[in-house]
Amino acid sequence: MWFPKPHSFTGEDTAELHVHGSRSVVSETLRALGDLPDVRLARAGEFARRAFINGRIDLTEAEGLADLIDSETEQQRKQALRQIEGYFKSLIDSWREQTLNALALAEAHFDFADEDDVEAEILTQAVGLARVVADEITTRLDDARTGERIRDGLVIVIAGAPNAGKSTLLNRIAERDIAIVSDIPGTTRDVLEVRLDLGGYAATLVDTAGIRASNDDIEKEGINRARRYIDNADLVLWLQDVTDVLVPEDIVSGPVRWRIGTKADLVLPQSLESSVYDLVVSVKSGDGVNALLQALLRFANETFDDHSDAVITRERHREALSETVSHLQSFLRPDGRTEDLRVEDLRQAAHSLGRITGTVDVEDLLGRIFSRFCVGK
Repeated sequence: MWFPKPHSFTGEDTAELHVHGSRSVVSETLRALGDLPDVRLARAGEFARRAFINGRIDLTEAEGLADLIDSETEQQRKQALRQIEGYFKSLIDSWREQTLNALALAEAHFDFADEDDVEAEILTQAVGLARVVADEITTRLDDARTGERIRDGLVIVIAGAPNAGKSTLLNRIAERDIAIVSDIPGTTRDVLEVRLDLGGYAATLVDTAGIRASNDDIEKEGINRARRYIDNADLVLWLQDVTDVLVPEDIVSGPVRWRIGTKADLVLPQSLESSVYDLVVSVKSGDGVNALLQALLRFANETFDDHSDAVITRERHREALSETVSHLQSFLRPDGRTEDLRVEDLRQAAHSLGRITGTVDVEDLLGRIFSRFCVGK
């Protein structure tokens, strides 16, 4: 199929070959193409790169395409599509437009204040625009990193003392043997991860080494890794063997933690104190496992409640937006600085926004200055 420029994905003349999908056919087709002069295999991401260079997509849309390709769940797919469709780009373009307008106004005020047609109140207008942009971006930054968490998934850590049933629970939820299960304490020495789909939201379930005092250097390293995962988890499932009355009360801290009683099949139901545990399970009989999964599903839904407006999906977005706010706030607080430095704050704010989409153009500013004010006549 032939796609003439500029309407192809890359903005260049493009041809697609539709062949049977067997490995041998594809391999022979690529070999035959490789024998042609000036033909080579595309580099990783080259088509998207060419689309960006030719102005067909911006950086946020290219990142959305990459996220769509890598999406594992429905919510990840929806978020990637919104980015591909340009929702985030339109916000950035709007903020950058207002910032450049503020910059043009400030430039005119500071550089051409002696001109009769440059009004004194234009600096007030510039301040108003800068304040609006700073407030809107600050609101977006205060989003509990929802966009990144949807993209990367929740981190749910299974922790507890040795032989509390952590690996057994992991295998049961994963429905396959991921971790080695043994009655010997300290079997798990490293972290094991399983990806989950919780009602359309991605999550990583992490099995960790049993936490206890140990003189074994390898086991100690496993325990240290467990604690690091726990410190950064969205949810900690602290497992406790209901038959072990000597388990210490050293429940490690975490943003959210549930106490899960395990091996419930080994005791009579009436002997369990419901107030001690958030949930009680028996992996052997399956009792309580579905209740735990439903609780995890509710946790995911509550965590991402009303996430439809989340737009920041990468750390580079957050860094650039934070820099933008910092520059705008610096402009809004003169602190006795010279006019040139205040103008530079606005210029840097616009530059930070432009980095997000890949648009940094000095001509935008020049056009605004000389179209609005009759300077240099």
